[in-house]
Amino acid sequence: MRTSRMTVAAMALALPLTLAACGSDADSTDAGAESTAPATSAAPSESPSEDDMAMDGPFGAACDAVPADGAGSFDGMAQDPVATAASNNPVLETLVTAVGEAGLGDTLNSAEDITVFAPTNDAFEALGQETLDAAMADPEGLLTTVLTNHVVEGRLAPDELAGEHETLNGTTITVEGSGEDFTVDPGMANVVCGNVQTANATVYIIDQVLVPES
Repeated sequence: MRTSRMTVAAMALALPLTLAACGSDADSTDAGAESTAPATSAAPSESPSEDDMAMDGPFGAACDAVPADGAGSFDGMAQDPVATAASNNPVLETLVTAVGEAGLGDTLNSAEDITVFAPTNDAFEALGQETLDAAMADPEGLLTTVLTNHVVEGRLAPDELAGEHETLNGTTITVEGSGEDFTVDPGMANVVCGNVQTANATVYIIDQVLVPES
């Protein structure tokens, strides 16, 4: 009889413990379910805009004419100050000659942050030989006036390019457009390869020479 009572008592004590253990397992399962539930996905980011893509690197049809490697390539130009970088790029040979004649190489290389609108060889050719010869014959006057009309203080990213900008010559040039399509002094020049980086400048290669009004 005593043994029977002890057995019943033991079972009575064990029952709450068993129920508690079952409850603990259920809670653990619930907790595990909560911890493994997938997190709410963040809203997908917007696709990059045309402006954002332009800022990532050089853009424009004429960029294909820039060497793929070496000192005159985009990577090579990024290592040198602007006058030196341009001298390694065959697309800008006439510009480099003009800068040398005007004695502006050191000035451009030592500038801290500038934007240069760099005319191609074809742009200088379009001026006509007589005009080009006259400029080259007056390096400290006409040639310097023309060249400094292509330089703006500060490094302008593509999304900052549109607007009016004062040149080192004291004139104002106007840029219109967005993304990868820009004109400089509308009707005068187009950006044909933009957002080219050098050690101290951002370069926009253009298809016409910006001759300031007399």
